[in-house]
Amino acid sequence: MRIAMVSECADPPIAPREPDDEHGGRVADLAAALARHGHDVTVYTRRADPDQQEIVRVDGGYDVVHVPAGPPRPLSRDDLLPTMGQFTRFLLARWREDPPDVAHAHCWRCGLATVLAGRRLDIPTVQTFSTPGSRQGAAGHTGSAERIETEELIGRRADRIVARCTDEVFELTRRGVPRSKIAMIPAGVDVHRFAPSGPTAPRELGHRLVALGELLPRNGFQSLVQAMPMLPDTELVIAGGPAGAALAAHPHAAALLDDAARLGVGDRVWLAGQVSPADVPALLRSADVAACVPWSEASGTAPLEAMACGLPVVATAVGALNDTVVDGVTGLHVPPRDPVALASAVLALQADDAGRAALGLAGRDRVRARYRWDRVALDAVRVYARARSDIGHPTGGNALRVEA
Repeated sequence: MRIAMVSECADPPIAPREPDDEHGGRVADLAAALARHGHDVTVYTRRADPDQQEIVRVDGGYDVVHVPAGPPRPLSRDDLLPTMGQFTRFLLARWREDPPDVAHAHCWRCGLATVLAGRRLDIPTVQTFSTPGSRQGAAGHTGSAERIETEELIGRRADRIVARCTDEVFELTRRGVPRSKIAMIPAGVDVHRFAPSGPTAPRELGHRLVALGELLPRNGFQSLVQAMPMLPDTELVIAGGPAGAALAAHPHAAALLDDAARLGVGDRVWLAGQVSPADVPALLRSADVAACVPWSEASGTAPLEAMACGLPVVATAVGALNDTVVDGVTGLHVPPRDPVALASAVLALQADDAGRAALGLAGRDRVRARYRWDRVALDAVRVYARARSDIGHPTGGNALRVEA
């Protein structure tokens, strides 16, 4: 199958990734998994550097097309929407000459360009949203009326909508997307790179608690810092955010360090900043517990990567964490913004070596069974085939050429 993937957010295979990256990294890993199984994949992303070639073949076995839409430099997300007219015209010209069998858009802005071009050219379209705009307030930031209106238009026009967790399915149906159009495909994880065996980062104290993610208040890192006085002989490592001097100037980093100093745990809280993707598995293996405690709307890969490394996960019961972390089986659920409950859960795991190992083993098994990229790619191809069938395109050839 010839698959176009559209992601304006970043250059997926090249841009540095945040830990728990939900955009470029997810697109790149899915594209590589599809390519491994014989599909012809092209990723379309906005040109953000004047020196970038238009078409680049990457190591994952697929092509990246750098679309000339807007100035050839990085733009904030707020400045991307005006570039989508140029993005749409480029897709129309390219796909008119060389149409894909299906186009899969990631994020709402490029979804608009994809459905407009796909409708004009009778190309089946599939849409994956980031956190839907109508849930942005719960996630701690504002979803504009323009975004919500655009997402509702895409929900009506795309042939299939991909949700990443059960909560997102409910939200999409509440907003009027027919349940029959929605398929649930979770985030994936590289189970070979993230594994219990391998290099391990050094640690100084008897216990280590690790959390991955962007340095944003809604990710709940303040609750982790507030739990530290109740966790003796434990060091906390928070990986994410900018590197070097920019980390020291980051307002949320400063707030977390101020809290740690005020609580007397400043010597046991480490903000690692931007961690190289190659170093994340070793960091996870150095911990005995991973924490993923956002206030709401968690759909990233951090808990999956921890589970793949054999770690139990203490997680808030929100968003995709209700699906990925099974309470009492692969980790423990705690309420959001509750440092006491968080500390109690971590202490229980630290005190029970056998129980911690059992949860870690179950987590590894769950990831291998449900969240490895080959399985996610199989789910995606099935959705693509249904989208083609919906508008009368044949689904023969290698349409289902992905191994379970």
